[in-house]
Amino acid sequence: MKKNIHPNFFTDAQVICACGNTWTTGSTRKVIRTDVCSKCHPFFTGEQRIVDTEGQVDRFYKKLQARQQYVAEAEARQAARTSLERPIIELELGTRPTEALTAAGVTTFGHALERLAEGEASLLAIDGFGRKALSDLKKRLRQFGYELPEAAQEINV
Repeated sequence: MKKNIHPNFFTDAQVICACGNTWTTGSTRKVIRTDVCSKCHPFFTGEQRIVDTEGQVDRFYKKLQARQQYVAEAEARQAARTSLERPIIELELGTRPTEALTAAGVTTFGHALERLAEGEASLLAIDGFGRKALSDLKKRLRQFGYELPEAAQEINV
């Protein structure tokens, strides 16, 4: 064997755990520091404790929270997109049909859908609102993602 190539071996090396537990063993290092030992490890203690020295668990929980927030915001956007309280002006039907609907008390998407549920005749009875405006109204409601009532299926666009 070659001389002076092997490390020094200490038979009385001291191991120190982060929990304060210490013991003696043989090693090439005089003092060994460790984060977890058999006195504090969750497997041996039965305690539900997460040992996280590098912040991996915290990063995971931050990503999880960000994902949950994103999903909640997406649901809120979808609910706002298909809200029945949106003003009828957002349909962009034109000035004359919009004014006719507003004068008749149809000011929101919900009001328009209620009138369509009664039948197309209830909307066609509004002065200044004709078949072209009705077909545009139905087309725009479908584009916004609304489900038209059965009574409104008389004219297919």
